[in-house]
Amino acid sequence: MFKHYRTSKNSLIPHELIEVFADYYQLILKVDKKKSFQNIIGFGGAFTESAAYTLSKVSKDQRNEVIESYYNKETGLNYNIGRVHINSCDFSLGNYTYIKDFDVELETFNIDRELTYVIPLIKDAEKVAGNKISLLASPWSPPAWMKSNNEMNNGGYLLPKYYEVWAKYYVKFIDEFKKHDLSIDYVSVQNEPAAIQTWDSCIYSAEEERDFVRDYLGPILHEKYPDIKIIIWDHNRDEIVKRGDTVLKDVKAREHVWGTGLHWYSKGHFEKLTELHDLHPDKHLLFTEGCIEGGVHLNDWTTGERYARNMIGDFRNYCEGYIDWNITLDETGGPNHVGNLCDAPIISDTIEQELIYNSSFHYIGHFSRHVLAGSKRIASELDSDKLQHVSFLTADNKIVLIVLNETENTYQVKLDLDSSYLVEIPARSIQTFIEGE
Repeated sequence: MFKHYRTSKNSLIPHELIEVFADYYQLILKVDKKKSFQNIIGFGGAFTESAAYTLSKVSKDQRNEVIESYYNKETGLNYNIGRVHINSCDFSLGNYTYIKDFDVELETFNIDRELTYVIPLIKDAEKVAGNKISLLASPWSPPAWMKSNNEMNNGGYLLPKYYEVWAKYYVKFIDEFKKHDLSIDYVSVQNEPAAIQTWDSCIYSAEEERDFVRDYLGPILHEKYPDIKIIIWDHNRDEIVKRGDTVLKDVKAREHVWGTGLHWYSKGHFEKLTELHDLHPDKHLLFTEGCIEGGVHLNDWTTGERYARNMIGDFRNYCEGYIDWNITLDETGGPNHVGNLCDAPIISDTIEQELIYNSSFHYIGHFSRHVLAGSKRIASELDSDKLQHVSFLTADNKIVLIVLNETENTYQVKLDLDSSYLVEIPARSIQTFIEGE
């Protein structure tokens, strides 16, 4: 059986099932399912307070449509993983924490704020998905009084005297989510620990992150939750080798670390993932955040292409899953409490009361709809650099090949899977080919 899905700039139908073949070929693309690489965890997006709040400002039917569009296994993107913020992030309605100032015993800890928007959204997503969603919990900043600059924004570092309290804070957060039957399966040490942001942020050197994980977060978290996976770095690819290796070459620190998180805000550097993988092949790589910056980009085809280009580059270099940033934002690309407006795959226009699906939504779907959790990446090779590609073998032995054409040219390609096919790859298109029982 052979299926062929296409989304093209020149087509009015996204993710269209087609039966178009070529009469000749210019290029040959070979897939070798006998040569396999990393397992795939899945795909998802972030349940930020801003995304959840935005969905409270559209109609109930529209809110349900967004949830169905992402989490329905048959008609949606089949998302199975997600991300939540510990305390506030820039895509919150303002700075907040879960305790009163200077409560080092964490006696006042509560997550009541998350019960307004975030937790109900996750629960509704799980109902649509029909299963638990594996969550990554990430802090953007500790409470201001734990930091050198005495504020949650504008960087600063965690004061060493609060290392133990802060490590226990993660555990309390997981405790509270568990009370609501929500599954925190991963935690990252710090979102973007090398960036002094005008919003919620906190700086760690590689050595500070290593020491915090080795001496505090790892032992304290794993004493109660030994199966929760700790992710380091959670930032751009350009520095991932130095940052990851500094932690992972420490014998005691690496015992507590599952893998390294990456973002895409430095262009390219995909080869750095393979470099880190080769240094520590028993550890993992997970894409934890990426979005289109600078507000909403309606009707922009390049946003979808950026998603696909990055997904292909990351997966070809041992990345195991993909977590997008906000699942939806409003018509401004917010709300964002410091004006750091961005785009999202679905824009929920709270003024016009309509949903707008960006090209990024459809491009993500070429991966997430077909590359199911438990798939393995397999080898693929093209006798040209004109097209980008990546291939997988699903748990039920189906070959999934994804081909991206960012050029203005159409190419005729011979696909060598288990069988051979002559296909056309139109200009500015993405295509998913599926072969198997």
